[in-house]
Amino acid sequence: MVNIQCLTRVFSAYRQGIVLAYQRPLCRGTLQMRMMSSLPQQFDDAKSRLGSLKEDPGNETKLKIYALFKQATTGSVTTKRPGMMDFVGRAKWDAWNALGSMTQEEAQKAYIQLVDSLVGAEESKAASQAESGQKYSNLLVTCQDGLRVITLNRPSKMNAITREMYEEWILALKEAADDPNTVITAITGAGNYYCSGNDLSNFTNINPENMHEISKESGALLNRFVSAFIDFPKPLIGVINGPAIGVSVTVMGLFDAVYATDKSTFNTPFSALGQSPEGCSSYTFPRMMGPSRASEMLLFNKKFTAHEAKEVGLVTEVFPDASFQQEVWPKLQALAKLPFKSLVYSKALTRDMEKDILHQVNDAECDRLVERWTSEDCINAIMNFFSRKK
Repeated sequence: MVNIQCLTRVFSAYRQGIVLAYQRPLCRGTLQMRMMSSLPQQFDDAKSRLGSLKEDPGNETKLKIYALFKQATTGSVTTKRPGMMDFVGRAKWDAWNALGSMTQEEAQKAYIQLVDSLVGAEESKAASQAESGQKYSNLLVTCQDGLRVITLNRPSKMNAITREMYEEWILALKEAADDPNTVITAITGAGNYYCSGNDLSNFTNINPENMHEISKESGALLNRFVSAFIDFPKPLIGVINGPAIGVSVTVMGLFDAVYATDKSTFNTPFSALGQSPEGCSSYTFPRMMGPSRASEMLLFNKKFTAHEAKEVGLVTEVFPDASFQQEVWPKLQALAKLPFKSLVYSKALTRDMEKDILHQVNDAECDRLVERWTSEDCINAIMNFFSRKK
C-alpha cells in the first residue's frame, strides 16, 4: 500500500481487478449505431460506457485512457513535465506526451476503440463465468474426489492480488472449510507465476486526504485474509508453479505442506519498500528457518530458490519443472483419499495450541504495517521503486 494520488477522477468509480484477456468484437447492432452517429457522439458514448465498468483495468491502461482523453479534448501536451516527487503527475504527462502529434480525431478514435475493448472484455468475462458456473472473478475453484483446488487466475497480471481478489480468496477458504466434500485444499497459480504479491492498482486511490483511513481499511483486510489461513481447519497445501512474492510467500508458514517446481522462487522485499513482515512470518519463519536465515528473507530481501526454500523448511518437496504438474496432482489426489477426520483432528492437535499466538502476531504485524504505509520512508521507498520500474 502506498501513498500516491489517483491517476484521474475519471476512474473514481472503478473497482479492482480486470483481466484484459481479449477483445470482444462489437455486435452488428452496435456497429450500425456507430455508422449512424458522428465521431463526437461516439466519443461521448465511449465516455459513458467507460463509467459503466465494474472493474479496474490497471494502471497502464488507465494511463492510456487518460492520455487519449487529453489528446482528444486538448491536443498535444503543452505543459512542463512535473517534478521528480510528483510521480503520478509525471507518469500521466509521459503517457500524454508519448502520443506526439496524433490528431484529436485520431485520439478520439483510439479512445473509442480502447473503451470498446475494455467493456467487451468485461462482458465476455462475465458471460464465461456464468456459463461455467464460477462465482469468482479472479479465482478458479474446482472440487473432485475430496481435492479442492483454488487457482489464482490473473495470469496476465502474474496473479497479483487486488482488493477484490483478497475478498474472494477469503471466501474461497471459508467455502472449502465448510464443504463436507472437501478433504484437502490446494492453492496454485495460473500461468507462469504463482503470485507476484500486491497489485499496484491497490494503491491508486490513496492520496494525502484519505491516506490514514485507507491504510486502516487495508490493514483490516489483510488481518482478515491472514486469519482465514490461521483458522483453516483442513489440510492446506501450496502448489507453487512459479515465482512467489510478498504476502503469497509469508502465509506459506501457515500451510501444512508446500510443493514447488524447481523454477519457483520466493521473495519478500519488505525493507526495500520501507515495509515490514506480514502473514505471521515474523513468528513462523524464525521458528521454521532459524533467526539468521529468516532475517535474510524478511530483513535483507534475499530471494530464495526452490531448493534453498526447501533447505530452510519453507518448501516440503521440489519437483522438476518439466514433470511438476504430472507428479504433484496424483500425489494430492492420493492424500485426499486419506480418512478425513484423522486429518482434521491431527491438524488440530499440531496447530490449535498456537492459534491464539498466531492471531496476536497477525494483529501486531497489521498494526505495524498501517504505521509503515503512512510513513515517509515507506512512501519514498515506493516512489523510488516505481521510478526504477518505469
